Amino acid sequence: MTELILVLISAALANNLVLHQALAIDPALQPADAAARPRVHALGLATLLLIVLTVVPGQLLVEYGLRPLQLDSLRLFVFLPLCVLLINPVLGLLQRQLPNWPFSGLKPLLLGNAALLGLCLQINNATPGPLTTLAVCLGSGLGFWLVLGLLDDLHQRTEHDAIPLPFRGLPITLIGAGIMAMGFLGLNGLFGS
Repeated sequence: MTELILVLISAALANNLVLHQALAIDPALQPADAAARPRVHALGLATLLLIVLTVVPGQLLVEYGLRPLQLDSLRLFVFLPLCVLLINPVLGLLQRQLPNWPFSGLKPLLLGNAALLGLCLQINNATPGPLTTLAVCLGSGLGFWLVLGLLDDLHQRTEHDAIPLPFRGLPITLIGAGIMAMGFLGLNGLFGS
């Protein structure tokens, strides 16, 4: 149990999808306004749920469907449809369960999110057990959501401060993301990688 918790924390902080693997950096770098904060959290929740519902069944399908037939090279044809076909049902489920959250315009961001497919392929290459896979998925989704929230807060804080003109916008965001990545990298030895 302790090992699973350490895997979850390591996936969220030390091996973050956005800061260390740059798999899902495109939605994190988009400029946001104060009214978009609920949208950031909706995107984080939707991505978390999609990661769990895509990676775990995809891993099971490859492990028990393709590997016994020695068809490992076709794993992309399992993961890619799962990544694409689960977006509408997940967004519909979340919209019904949380009607006040703005899930309406998230489909293009989720279709282009490389975290889903990248994490599927990474976990498939490592071949951990189902519980470890679930812990990595939860940790990766929570880490993505955390970085989205932190970068959104950075956008809002740097929008009004006295920042030199050449550093406003994307440059200060990239500097902040680099500092966050170094801070999270400091946790690497604590949790293991």
